Amino acid sequence: MIRIRHALLASLTVLVAAPLLFVAAPLLRPSTAIWQHLWETRLLEMLIQTLTLAGTVGLGTLLLGTSLAWLVSAYRFPGRDWLTWMLVLPLAMPSYVLGFVFMATFDIAGPVQSAWRNWFGFDAWFPEIRSPGGAAIVLTLVWYPYVYLLARAAFAEQSAVTFDAARAMGLRRSMAFVRLVLPLARPSLAAGVTLVMLETLTDFATVRFFNVMTLSEGVFRIWEGMMDRAAALELASLLLFIGLGLILIERGLRGQARFTQLRGSVQRLTPVPLQGWRALAATGACLLVLGVAFVLPSLQLIGWTLAKLRNTTIPTAEGVAGRYIVVTLGLAASAALLTALVALILAVCSRFEDGRLWRGLVRVATLGYALPGAVIAVGTLSLLAALDHTLLAGGVVGTMIFTGSLTGLLYAYLVRFLAIAYSSTEASLDKVTPQLVEAARCMGAGQARIIRRIHTPLVRAGLLAGVILVFVDVMKELPVTLMLRPFGMDTLAIWTYMLAAESFWQAAAIPALFIVGAGVVPVILLVRAGDRLVLR
Repeated sequence: MIRIRHALLASLTVLVAAPLLFVAAPLLRPSTAIWQHLWETRLLEMLIQTLTLAGTVGLGTLLLGTSLAWLVSAYRFPGRDWLTWMLVLPLAMPSYVLGFVFMATFDIAGPVQSAWRNWFGFDAWFPEIRSPGGAAIVLTLVWYPYVYLLARAAFAEQSAVTFDAARAMGLRRSMAFVRLVLPLARPSLAAGVTLVMLETLTDFATVRFFNVMTLSEGVFRIWEGMMDRAAALELASLLLFIGLGLILIERGLRGQARFTQLRGSVQRLTPVPLQGWRALAATGACLLVLGVAFVLPSLQLIGWTLAKLRNTTIPTAEGVAGRYIVVTLGLAASAALLTALVALILAVCSRFEDGRLWRGLVRVATLGYALPGAVIAVGTLSLLAALDHTLLAGGVVGTMIFTGSLTGLLYAYLVRFLAIAYSSTEASLDKVTPQLVEAARCMGAGQARIIRRIHTPLVRAGLLAGVILVFVDVMKELPVTLMLRPFGMDTLAIWTYMLAAESFWQAAAIPALFIVGAGVVPVILLVRAGDRLVLR
């Protein structure tokens, strides 16, 4: 049984990590000609804009997410109980959807600039929306909930005793927050900001809308426009290196933190009621962020959808739209079930292992979610192409069977989203007490029976949550699907992107609204799980 478990862990790790190894390989033997060509063209510009955008969005989400988390944690004001969970809703809005809504609203032909010119004249200055600043605003509004969720959980875990002691020593509430609360929450804030910066590295559709040339967008442009797989692989290896660097920096910051907090039944920080204009300002600030990031864009999508539905020439459910929906749901369901199965095997097998080697293997297997989708797509296709060529050369098959296939696409989804399913499954397994397992062993139950009769039934809730989260993430996923989908297989995300790229805003709103509606489901799951964790 032990050998089987070890073989499963090792095999699954190799399977999931293989595409990443293919991307990392060029770093060991870089091509001088390719790197010289990239350097002579726009490599430096892409590198600078990538790092600048990631840093700007990271700083923006840190300020916005932390401020909102402290506001709802430390103060009481009208609507606070509702706004506490509603501020997470922007996570349901894909960045490329919010991006094209902002483009349609604030671009030179949009209603805002048109009204601006009517009021102040045709030559009146208006900020350029197609710029790194515009992209940074959109990405900050979409991804600040990552920092908000982690910061709110960190603030709720802190004891009110230490905070009250600082206040008794003469520190104002704002100074106590800066000098006491923030240092205690530093590991959580670092994790949230790192996740945001990794998501920024992943994005390519939003930055393309705003004319920002990043490494991720460059990988896709070289792949799509130049059809140069070698150059795309070299550039993807640099992006992989940056992503791994961010992860190592975050681990280092978390490892250096030595702040401890009391556990168990401790007095939580009591929210202070706000009165008068301060209460209105707090409610207004939360409503402003929520409105700009989710409510107004959603209403715009609904308005465009209703306007388009009045046109009888749009694709009906029996036509193109129906095919997109069926393909999207089928891909998402298949990927979610496959990912959940592999996550369950990994979680259960690693449950019986305590060595650093096996824990390290599991960490490597779940590394894909922290890396850009373009990197995973390039690595997956390179691996599948090498496998196909090997089979062709050996006479095993007469044609390529993995490259450009549904199998290859599902494989890439597995590499990309395994961490999500594994995390929720592992969290459910943590609820299985060692005493329960020991009692089963004392009654003569072997590992197989323990897995079947104890672990598997108790992990159902976490496994179901993982399935739902992966399902919706696959529905929203864009770079992997664009680069690896079989010929003629388009999804709602691709449909949205293609229409938005051609400025067909009303038509793009139909699939976009479907994606946003589906994205609300995992957001609600996140809020419920987070509240249980905070209130525990």
